[in-house]
Parts: sequence; C-alpha cells; structure tokens
Amino acid sequence: MSLVVIVGCFFLGLFGAFRAEGKSPFCEILGSPELPLLSKEGDVTIGGAFSIHSKITQPPLSFTDTPTRLTCSSLNLREFRFAQTMIFAIEEINRSDFLLPNVSIGYRIYDNCGSTLSSIRAAMALMNGEEWTEEETCSGQSAVHAIIGESESSSTIVLARTTGPFKIPVISHSATCECLSNRQEFPSFFRTIASDLYQSRALAQLVKHFGWSWVGAINSDSDYGNSGMAIFLAAAQEEGVCVEYTEKFHRTEPEKLKKVIEVIRRSTARVIVGFLAHVEMNNLLEQMSLHNITGLQFIGVEAWITADSLITPTSFSVLGGSLGFAVQKANISGFADFVIKEFWETAFQSIKTNSSYVTSYEENLDLIEIKDYNDDVAELRYSGNIYKAVYAVAHSLHSIMKCKDNEGCDKTVRVSPWQVVESLKQVNFTIKNGDQVWFEGTGAAVARYEVVNWQLGSDGSVQFKPVGHYDASLPPGQKFVLRTEAIIWPGGNTEVPVSVCSERCLPGTHKVLQKGKPICCYDCVPCADGEISNTTDSNDCTQCPEEYWSNQNRDTCILKIVEFLSFTEVMGKVLVFFALFGELLTLLVAILFWINKDTPLVKANNSELSFLLLFSLTLCFLCSLTFIGRPSEWSCMLRHTAFGITFVLCISCVLGKTIVVLMAFRATLPGSNVMKWFGPAQQRLSVLAFTLIQVVICILWLTINPPFPFKNMKHYKEKIILECALGSPIGFWAVFVYIGLLAILCFILAFLARKLPDNFNEAKFITFSMLIFCAVWITFIPAYVSSPGKFTVAVEIFAILASSAGLLFCIFAPKCFIIVLKPELNTKKHLMGKAQSKYNSRNDCHTSTSAHMCESKYMVLLLVFGMMGAFGAEEDAALCQMLGSPEFPLLSKEGDITIGGVFSIHSQITNPPLSFTDTPEPLKCSRINFREFRFVQTMIFAIEEINNSSSLLPNISIGYRVFDSCGSTLFSMRAAMALMNGQEKTLRKTCSGQSSVHAIIGTSESSSTIVMLRTSGIFRIPVISHFATCACLSNRREYSSFFRTIPSDYYQSRALAKLVKHFGWTWVGTVRSDNDYGNNGMATFIKVAGQEGVCIEYSEVISRIYPREHAAKVVRVIRNSSTRVLVAFLAQREMDILLEEALNQNLTGLQWVGSESWITAGHLATKRRAAILTGTLGFTIRKSKIPGLREFLLQVNPSQNPHNNLLREFWEATFGCSFQTHLQRQTQTQGRPCSGSERLEDINNPFTDVSELRISKNVYKAVYAVAHAMHNILKCKHNGERVTQSCIWRNNLEPEQVLKHLQGVNFTLQSGERVHFDENGDPAAIYELVNWQRNQAGETTFVTVGSYDASLPNGKQFTMNGINITWAAESLKRPQSVCSESCLLGFRQAVIKGKPVCCFSCIACAAGEISNSSDSPECSRCSLEYWSNEDNSQCVPKVVEFLSFEETMGALLTSFSLFGASLTLMVSFVFFRFRDTALVKASNPELSFLLLFSLTLCFLCSLTFIGRPSKWSCMLRHTTFGITFALCMSCILAKTIVVVIAFKATKLKSTVPQCSAPLQRTSVLSCTSLQVIVCALWLILAPPFPHKNTAHGTEKIILECDVGSPVGFWAVLGYIGLLAMLCFTLAFLARKLPDNFNEAKFITFSMLIFCAVWITFIPAYVSSPGKFTVAVEVFAILASSFGLLFCIFAPKCYIILLKPERNTKKHMLEKNL
Repeated sequence: MSLVVIVGCFFLGLFGAFRAEGKSPFCEILGSPELPLLSKEGDVTIGGAFSIHSKITQPPLSFTDTPTRLTCSSLNLREFRFAQTMIFAIEEINRSDFLLPNVSIGYRIYDNCGSTLSSIRAAMALMNGEEWTEEETCSGQSAVHAIIGESESSSTIVLARTTGPFKIPVISHSATCECLSNRQEFPSFFRTIASDLYQSRALAQLVKHFGWSWVGAINSDSDYGNSGMAIFLAAAQEEGVCVEYTEKFHRTEPEKLKKVIEVIRRSTARVIVGFLAHVEMNNLLEQMSLHNITGLQFIGVEAWITADSLITPTSFSVLGGSLGFAVQKANISGFADFVIKEFWETAFQSIKTNSSYVTSYEENLDLIEIKDYNDDVAELRYSGNIYKAVYAVAHSLHSIMKCKDNEGCDKTVRVSPWQVVESLKQVNFTIKNGDQVWFEGTGAAVARYEVVNWQLGSDGSVQFKPVGHYDASLPPGQKFVLRTEAIIWPGGNTEVPVSVCSERCLPGTHKVLQKGKPICCYDCVPCADGEISNTTDSNDCTQCPEEYWSNQNRDTCILKIVEFLSFTEVMGKVLVFFALFGELLTLLVAILFWINKDTPLVKANNSELSFLLLFSLTLCFLCSLTFIGRPSEWSCMLRHTAFGITFVLCISCVLGKTIVVLMAFRATLPGSNVMKWFGPAQQRLSVLAFTLIQVVICILWLTINPPFPFKNMKHYKEKIILECALGSPIGFWAVFVYIGLLAILCFILAFLARKLPDNFNEAKFITFSMLIFCAVWITFIPAYVSSPGKFTVAVEIFAILASSAGLLFCIFAPKCFIIVLKPELNTKKHLMGKAQSKYNSRNDCHTSTSAHMCESKYMVLLLVFGMMGAFGAEEDAALCQMLGSPEFPLLSKEGDITIGGVFSIHSQITNPPLSFTDTPEPLKCSRINFREFRFVQTMIFAIEEINNSSSLLPNISIGYRVFDSCGSTLFSMRAAMALMNGQEKTLRKTCSGQSSVHAIIGTSESSSTIVMLRTSGIFRIPVISHFATCACLSNRREYSSFFRTIPSDYYQSRALAKLVKHFGWTWVGTVRSDNDYGNNGMATFIKVAGQEGVCIEYSEVISRIYPREHAAKVVRVIRNSSTRVLVAFLAQREMDILLEEALNQNLTGLQWVGSESWITAGHLATKRRAAILTGTLGFTIRKSKIPGLREFLLQVNPSQNPHNNLLREFWEATFGCSFQTHLQRQTQTQGRPCSGSERLEDINNPFTDVSELRISKNVYKAVYAVAHAMHNILKCKHNGERVTQSCIWRNNLEPEQVLKHLQGVNFTLQSGERVHFDENGDPAAIYELVNWQRNQAGETTFVTVGSYDASLPNGKQFTMNGINITWAAESLKRPQSVCSESCLLGFRQAVIKGKPVCCFSCIACAAGEISNSSDSPECSRCSLEYWSNEDNSQCVPKVVEFLSFEETMGALLTSFSLFGASLTLMVSFVFFRFRDTALVKASNPELSFLLLFSLTLCFLCSLTFIGRPSKWSCMLRHTTFGITFALCMSCILAKTIVVVIAFKATKLKSTVPQCSAPLQRTSVLSCTSLQVIVCALWLILAPPFPHKNTAHGTEKIILECDVGSPVGFWAVLGYIGLLAMLCFTLAFLARKLPDNFNEAKFITFSMLIFCAVWITFIPAYVSSPGKFTVAVEVFAILASSFGLLFCIFAPKCYIILLKPERNTKKHMLEKNL
C-alpha cells in the first residue's frame, strides 16, 4: 500500500483539531501525546527510533469505543543495544572539550516495535514534542534537530517521508534499501551504511564464485527485501545464476511462511539466498528447525548474518556454515563499561525520577531484566554505524554553531533542521578508531563489508568468523577478497557444496537447454567428431581447424595423423628391403656378367645392352625408394619422372635386345650384312631415342603442371593423407602409357621370334618377362585407383618391384644359371644348336574402374484511530463525531436498499500548497473522463431498469450513491469511508451503526479497489468491480468480500504470452503501471512468457505520480531497443502519459500488444495517435449490447438536476461552453454560454459511443448481481409474469447477508449471457482479440480477429477467426521480433553467454547429425544405418555400396565373365569337333575337357561376386571359387604329370608305369576333394555372411561378405596357390622335352601369369575398400582364367583351325635339331 496514503491520513488526523468552535487554543493534539522510552534534555536534541520490542499486541476492535493503546512485547536485545550506543556517543560528545565544547546534546528515543504504524507515531512525536496544546498556531520549531533510525528500510521510508517536508535529517544505521538513494524523494535522508545496490551485487558474485548456478531466494515482503532481491536477481542473471524459486513473506503472514517452507522442502537447490530482515529470518529459522530442514547452504545479508539473537540450541543445525556480508566490526572503547554500569545509573534512572514518565517506566520494566547483559559487545557492527551517525550530527552542529577551540560554540545561533541537512552533506571526519566518515551524493556511506561464516568455536559456541572482505572503493578485481580454505560448510564439511540444476558439462560435451526451463537447466551432449569443447559448461562445440581433429575425449584439437608411407613403418621397411634386395641382386648379376664378359653367352646376349639393361634395372629398384618417405616438392617431381625414365630405359634396352635377336636370325645367309642396319650404333641410338621421348614428356609435365605434395583431407576426416598430387593427370598417364606401348612392342617382337633356335633365343625369356610386366601393371590400374592413402603408393611400389624382379629373373636368371652352374653349356657350339619352334602368346586384358551429411491492514487501524480521534477528555455533546467535513456523493438517489458506486469520473488531481501551519485546502479533481461517466450512467440505467422490473425486486426500490475516486487511492479510501458512514456529522452516544450502503460497485483500478477493500472488508461490505483485474484480488483469505464481473489478469496475462508466442515474437519489451494492476499482471506475463520461450529485453514502469522525465527515459529505452514488439500492461492514465511522450519523440513502427485496460479506450484512438497505435493487438472482454442504454445516455441533461455541479461540468466539457453568469462572461474572453438545449445526439465521444460496450456491460452485470442477491435474501417469488408474493422487507438487512448470497448467484441476462462467480469471486475468463484498424474514413476501429476462452482445454483456448490483421505502420506483413534469427533446418541453437535464452547463434549440425525443425536446441545423431543429407535436415539411409550388375564396373566384369565362359565353350566345341585328331588325342582329351569345364565354372563363379550379398551368395562365392579353381589346378597338375611321366621314359615302348586314366581321375578327384573338405569345414565352423561395414566410410555402408573365418579363407586360397606352385615346378622340370608336343612350356606360361596375378591380388585385396575389393578379386579370377585358357588352349586351337597340316601323328613325333 502506498505510504503516501498513510502520511496523508496522519496529516488529516493531525489537522482534525482545526474546528470552527471558539476554544482558546487554536492548535490541539488529537488523543494523548507519545512519550519517549528514554530521554534527556539538552541545548540541542537528537531523536532516536529503534525496534526495542519486536511484537505488537493488537487490542480488540469494536469500532464503537475508543481503542486501547497498542502494547509492545518481546524485547529485542540487539535493538536495545543500538539505543545504548546512541546514548553512549551523546554522553561521550557531551564530555568532549573539542566537539561542541559548551553545548549539551539531549535525546529522545522512541520504540517503534518493528511497525510502520508505530514509526509514524514516533515521527510525529519527535516533531511535535509532548505538549498537548499550542498557542494560536501549529507553526513552530521541530522538537528535535535530527533523528537517528530506523533499523528497517520500510519503517525508515515512512519516517523519511513524514519528516521530509519539514527537512528534518534522518540518519539510518541499518536501512539499506536502494530506493532510499533517490534524493528527489528523500532529500533529507542519510545513512552510515551502504546501499543494498552493492550488497546485492556482491551476493551475486559470491554465489557465482562458488559455482552455485541453481539457488533459491527468499526475501522479506518489505521495501528492504523487495528492492534488494530485485537487484540481486538482475545481477544474478548477468552472472549466469538461475533462481529456482523466489518467495517472500512478512512477519505478519504465518500462512505464507508455511508455503515458503514447503517450497524449500520440494526444491532441488541446495543454496538459499535469504534477503530477510532480522525478524523474518528468526521466523523462518523457527519453522525450519521445527520441520528439521538442515544441510542447506544459506547466503545471508547484513541484516541477520551476525545477529546473536538467532543463536539458539537448534539454529546451528540449520544455519551452520552460512556465508554472508556483514557490516565491519567496530571497536568502541569504553562502551562495554558503559552498558554494564553507567547507562543504568544515568539514562535509565531518569525515567524513575520523572513523574511524567511513570506509565512508560511501568510498561518497560522488562528492560531491568537485561541490566547485566553484555554478551554482544564484542560484535559491535551496527552499533558502530549509530556511533558514526551521532558524531556526524555533532560535527554538523559544530560547524553550524561556529564552534572554535578555546572559545566554545555560539549558543545564540538558532539551529534549524534544514541547516543540519546541508551541513551533513559536507561532513568529513575521522573517529577515534580510525574510520573516516563522509557521505556520498546519495547520502550513503562507502560500501565496505566483511564476509563472515557461521562456525563453531573450540568451546562449542557459534562464532561469526571473517573469511573475506568487500570494498567498493577499490578498483575492479581488488574489491572482493575471499579465503576459501577458512570456510566451514553446512554439516561441518570442508568441501564446497554443489547446487546446480544440471551437472556441469565436462570438456568434450556442450550444453543443450531443456525446453521451458531456465538457462541453467540443460543436457550435456557430446561434441560431434571433429568438434571440441575444452572448458566445462561450454555452450557449444568448436570445429577443429582443417588440419586438426578432436581427440578421443573431444576436449582438445590434435593434429590429424599425417599418413604417408614412411621408412619406419613395417610396410615401408618391407618394401625398402625388397628394393635393396633387388638392387643387390641386380648388382650381383652385373658383376657376374662383368666377370664373364668374354664368354660366348655374355657376348651372344649383347653385353653392351645387357649392362645397360642391368643399370636401368638398378635404377628401377632404386627409384621405388623415392616413393617412400614424406612427400616433398622435389620428391614428388622426382618419383614419377625417375620411374618413367628408368622404366623406359629398361624397356628400350629390352626392345633393342629383341630387335637384335630378331634381325640376327632373320638373315638368310650367315655372311649376310643385314646386321649393319642395326649395329651397335643403331642400338645405342634407338635406346637413346626411345628414352629421350620419355624425357621430353617428363620435362613438359614438370614445366606445365608438375606433381606437388598435397594434403588430402577429403578421403578421411580424422587423418590427412600426405600424397603427391599428379599435377597434370595427362602427364602421368602419358608417361605410363608410353611405357606400356614399349612393353607391348617388345611382346609383339618376341612373339614373332618364336621360331628361332632354342639354344640362343632370348625371345622366350623376353616374352615371359613381358607377360609378367603386363600382368602386374594391368592389375596395378584398378588397385591404384581404388587403394586409399599410403596403400596407393605401396601398390605402385609393389608393381615397380614386381615388374623389375620379373624382368631381372626372366631375362637374366637362365643365363646366370648356365654361367654359374652349367659352364659347359657356355660355349659357342652349344649356342649354335637348334631346337623346335615354340609358340608364344600374350594375354591382353582390359578392364575399367569406377569411383567411390530458459502491511497495509494497519492503514485501517490508522484511519479508525483517526476517525475515533475525537474521543478526547473534552465533554462534547455528541460522543461520536466525524473529523472534518463529510463527503457528499456526486450523484445520489434514495431507495429501500442502496448501492454505492466509486468511479474515476475525473482523471487529474490538483494538489494544494502545503504550509503545515494552516488547515490544508481540499484536493480538487479535474478533467472529466467521459468513459468513466458512461460507466456511472450505466449503473444508474441498470438500477432504474430493475426498479421498473416486475420480476426482479418487484416492490423494492434501489437507490444509489456515486462518488468520484479521481483515479487516486486516497480518494478511493475517502469514498469508501463516506459510503460506510453516510453524511451525518455527529452520532448519538455511540459510533455503532449500519453501513449506509449494502454493496459497492467499483472501482476501475486495481490499486484503488484494494484500498477500498481493505477499508470495507472489515465490515463485510461486498465490493463488485467491473474493471479491477489484478490477480491478487482472487485471494479469498485477504479479500473475502470481493467480486468482479471481469476476468482476473491471471488469464489475460497468460493469453498475452500465448499471443506473443503464436506470432513468433520471442524478443519483446514490456511497460507496466507501477501499481498492483501493472505489477501483478506483468509478473504473471513474464513468468508464462518464460515458459513459452519468450524473452524480455527490457521491463519499464510508469506511474502518473512520476515526473515527466521518467516517461521520457522510458521512451528512450524503447527507442534504443532492438525488439519491435511492446507489451503494454498499463492503466489508461499511464497509457496517456506514455503516448504523449512517444508522440514527442516520434516513436513509430512498433507492434503494440495491449491489456484490456486501454485496448478499447476510444479516447486513445485519435488520428493524432494513429501513427503509433494502428495495428495494435490486445485482449478485451466480449463486446455486447445493452438495449435502451444509448437512449438513456442521450437523455442526460443538466436540467435533470440544475444544482448538480457534475452534470454542469459534463455539459461544459462536452459542448465546449460555460454556464457562467452574465458578469462572469464579461470578465472572461473564452467560452460560449451553454443554453442547456444542446443535443448529445450530435456528439460522438466516449460517452455517447455505445458501439464498444465492454466494460459498461460489466457494470450492468454487477448491478444485476446485487439485485439478484437481494432478491434471494428477501425471498421474492413470482410465477411467470404475475407476481404472486411481494418481497419480504427487512429493516436490519446487513451487507454480510448480501455478501453470502452473491457467492451463489447464477442467472441469465436478457441478452443470453450467464452471470455467476467461482469460489474466488471471479467470472469465466473469455476474451476477444481486437486489432486496431483504420476504416475507409480514416477512423480507428477495433476489429475482432480472434478469441481466448480459458475454460476450454489446452490447445483450443486460443483461436483466430480468419480476418486479416493490420500490423504496425499499417503493414500487411507480420513484423518480426527476435533476438536472433531462427535457426534453419540443419542448424542448432548455441546460447550466447550472458544473454537470455532467446539470443543464440546458429551452429551447423556436424556430419551424421540432423535437426529437422527450426530453432532446434540440439542436433540428433542419425542411427547407425542412416546419414545426414546435404542440408543436415533429415537422416537418409546411407548409400549401400556393393558391386552390382547395373553399374559400369559390374557390367564390364559380367561381360568379360560371360565372354570367357563363351570362349571356353567354343574351345570345348572345337576340341569335341576334332576329338579324333592327333593333337587332341595327344593332349589327353579327358583332362582337357575336364579342364575346359572347370575353366567355364571359373569364369561363371566370378558372377557370384557381383550383386547384393546375401547369406547364400556369400557362402557360395568363395567356396565355388575355391573348388572350381582347385579342380582347374588339379587338371593342369594331372596334365603336367602325364607329360613328365610320358617323356621321361627312355624308350617309346618302355614298361615304365604309365599315368593311366583312372589314376588321373583319382588324382583330380583327390586334389579337388581336399578343397571340398576345407570348404565344408569352413561353412560348418564359421561360414561367410553378409556384413554391413560402417567403420570404413561414415557416410556409406559397404555391404560385403565377411569371410567368417579368415583361416578358412586363406586356407582355400593357400591350397590353390600350393597346387599352382606344384604345377609350375613340374612344368619347369619338363623344359627339355621335345618342342612339338611339350605342354610344359604352355603350363609354365599360364602358371607365371596365374602366380603374378594372384601375388599382385593380395596387397590390392587388403588395401582396396568396399566394392573395389570384390572387383579386384573378380579381376584376378578372370585374368588368371583367361591366362590359363589362352596359354594352354590357344596354341592348340591355332594348329587345329589354321594349321591342320601339323595336326598329324607324324608331326607330333618329329624332333628338331
């Protein structure tokens, strides 16, 4: 309740003795004077007000007799010590020779009992003194020159506001409310303690310091607690601390305290910030001890943290370990002795000797009981502040009285309180303990605190141990010092307690806010791959730089693993070993050739080209080393060019040798000179020419776009592949193709030399070497393309080494064998020998590869005391007499029953000047409010309608009395008193009587309604409001006689929050009236808005009593804000003030959202304000019609009551005329005369406009509700339209009866609306959503665009009707108002530290995570078989990769497979067709057909590797491959054995055991059966199965066949290899058999190709990922199958089809010499 009302009421009471009676004293005190508890006279006097007692015993109130005095009880030792300190300081100054040396200071100390009511009485007593009467005038000097006190902020505010007009300085020692720093409102206030502004901020920093981000907050429901807590909450928000609950209670509210205890019990916060006054803290402590609530960490304020009175046997279990800020401990020397002896001998003894203070003495005998009490002298904190305050006043008086050393003070100086005020501003001195005393510009002392901790001493006593300090005068960073190690926590623990909503997010995780909860409540989500958070409670994860990756804990970015083939790893070492081994072997061969350079074999092999070939092979082995190690610019350029040139040099030499052989043996005669065309010079030239071409290609490549080291970060996210980029792919493939071209040329030439003599025919060795070379490099191509990272390099090195070793072994091994082991063959004779021709073939195979997303009830007592103030000792004629003049209604009518009405008919109050010496003039109201006057007329209309009704109160008339509240709580109270008392000035003998009204309609404002209710509620007079919407009025315990016909703001506030959320406005500003209506409504809105995810950028207040500068400041805040939506929870008067200032500052473009108070106020909808308010949205009650109301309103005329000033004023304001007399018109120049015949029909203003009947209908309902309640009380009955019984009139009809029956009314109006009240006196909450739009005439209209019905289920309460909305600035596009733009799909919100939850950054989801809604707080990780799409907006199935028939690679391999099978079938057909020929018979037709059958299966088994892997296909592919190839190898092995055995017989008809057909079949079956057994065991024990490999590629699934048992797989493959090696060995042994029928050489060729292919397959298979693994295996199957088919069967088919003459037995048996 506004304290201005309290002060005003006391002034009215004070001047109530100004009567017209002619008594001798003009000025007289009402009642008995207040006497001080302790006092002493002096030259100057200092007053003191302390809460020496803490409880008030209220006397029973009968409202008919003079109330007895209030009595105080419960001695407060702490406050009594303050009074002692004040007296000690005064006595010390009186003894001083330096300060006021010849001036004595007196004192008057009053007890306010911890009550604001007693504080006012003490203030009045301190100003007036104890004299009962004054002569002639009340004007005089204040009884004191300064006042010390009070201890509580609320009491100090009352004291300062009461003494402020008289400019009496008040110096408080303990009032810390920041509101007292307002020098405009409290210009004479000082304090020796710092403002709560500093303490509240320090509390927030303390909480933050210990990491308590989740706390509870409890404060006293007083100015001190509310102001301090508001500052703390704001500071806590800045520090990132969340408050789980904020509860408040007053010492007089035990029910609220019980609720607080229950909240504490249910909460999860383990830390409580208690911004409580000493008394409230004591009450809370008692309840917590009673409920055994312990273990909580309390953070206290200076008001109670060092209060000894809180120390009880059970308190430490609750408050042990408490931390808080305390006033610094003071050392006042001599004070301890004073309180024990001197005080009781001087100050208190004077009470007993002064007869005028007998009553006071008797009432305070309890003080004698503490005569020897001195336990708290050691904890002098506030006492030090009192000491400083007294000395500050003394220094001011010293300065005013011009005191000088050795001369004393000038006692002739008249000291006025205002002089003391001015002098206090200048004081600056140091007291004897060294503390400096001075006041800041706000009248406060510098903020210095100790941080104290409740601990147990060694003796078991509770101690307040200092553990730190806070000094606001120090620079930032040095203000707060804390010794954490000295703190003892609750329960005696030494570890800091934890109080968080959510556990801290460790490094490697980030916070994701929990929807609808504060910012401190979150989930911890691990960072995605490649993102880190290296701090706890990180708001988001940080993407690592491109060359870095997150570690396993995702708390550090570490350098990605740089992968390249190094010399130190196993693979690198193995390859280096083989390179050096090959190099060494080549050097050995070169040495061997050098040693035997003169032998025929070396000479015949072209020694010059041989040495050059060996040199080039040495370079080939060494060039592979350039591929190993960290790629650099030079190594990248060197590796490919060195490889290209050395291999060309090598192939050029081989080509030269081939040409030499071919030319030498093509000469027709031995003495032919054909060799001169290709002699040594031509050989060197050809080698040089071929090599220079490659050199030119390499130079062009290096010049135009050379290879360079490249960090490949695309293939693997977690590592970098350091590789050599080709630069120009054309250059690379040109080098590669050129080598291939030369190799093919060599192969062709060697093929042409197949008929040359055997003993000196290098063609066959070159053919072998070229077959291996081509097989290796053809296999290299798919392996190179598919192998990732260092495996690409390894495959290339393998190819280099394999091809180099092939050349070395194939060309030079036979020669070294002869030179070293068979020297007898190294003769010219042997070299000239001839053998049969040999057939050579080559395998040319082509394949291609394809490439891999957050105390006013005392006022009634005061007024009642003021009303009863005339009960004096005087013997007046009337026992009960009204003070002052009675209030008269503006409109009235007598009736059987009377309804009162209170409306804000005027909207402005003119305050008369106050001299405080004469009777103040009455307050005047001005500026008629047409809308409120319409409400008045609606009430009268409803009453007249009921009086004319035959069905409702048929024989009862209703009267009315209407008063004007002028929009003021003071006038509302006067109106309520007038409605209860009537207009009689005196009553006989007693004040007991009946209320003059039975019910009251009004008022239009919540604050005025609350004041009226608290006055009338005691007498149980029902008040029905039509417009008071404050949710606080629903409290039936406090407002049991209140009803309303408008919904509570509880529903409106919730509807407004949902409206804002509906339109996506998550960033809004708010402005509210600084009264109950605005504060309560906005509090609910902010709470619900927070739950809806709406954030408030600013929240400003406006009040009609604030200066204009305040409104200007509010508008500036709005202008400078970033939000484009403003929620205005304002009463009409405050809205007027805000709009005027907005117009002055041209504030446009805002989207206004209004409350029902002003949203349909027609006087606001003017063209002048249209630019600001057009497009406004807001909720209002439903529009309705009242038949006959307009006609009734148009009949209003001053002629109805010519002496009624209100009607005359209304008429003048409506028509701009005046009812002045002729003389008055001559003296004034403005205003035309009113005739009274003007027509209201011609006027369109808020009075005559009935198009928007919303609130008027509520007045109508309220009157009818009272009438129906009366109808039920008087037992009126009717039957249809005919009244069968009249109402039974009662003379003793009490308002309480009306109250009881109002609760049960339930009726329906003629319009169909149902009227009833719920248990809280509220109606059903139904609103219309209106939009301010302009019509074609440019006038503002209120268009209904939606509705809100709180009775409906959630989700159906808020509906829109489809009508187009006009937005701010008449835009058709809805405005946007967000702190941050919405995060699109694929992004998540990351809260910006220190800002509300609506302010965030948008972070893209990591790969594999998605957000499929806008403004998603987190990204969701896709399941294992799904991956994020490109926009990270949805999880799509991962690409399932397998080698399919539809893709190019699969189609090609299928084609080659079918082609091979067809070719094999064709060969079979040829063999079958010519089965009777000698060649077919000699080739063992049974094994040949079986071999062809197995080759057909080999080609076809490759098809099982293509297509989607299934359980059966996985088991089939490897087993079929293994068995068919084993069958194939078995056939070849049998054929080889047959050949060897056949040609090892010495004679043609020898009896050497033959390899018969059954034996051959048995061998084939046996060898194949072993493979079948291996495959069967494999399938039984651990068969292959389809497996989704998600480890290799995160964005795809490789669908592959897991081998099940690697042992089984390699056993199958190893067995085939074993058979192949066995075949190769046997074929090698048969190298000397006759040429015309020697299959051994063809088998050797085929086995060389087979082994080369499958040896190359192993590294390619291991390194190739995904489907390329399968492709490599299929390629190996096809290549080896084609090799077998061509090498074994191509020569035979050639003879059968093209050379039939050789297909004879005779030719088979011939031998070549």
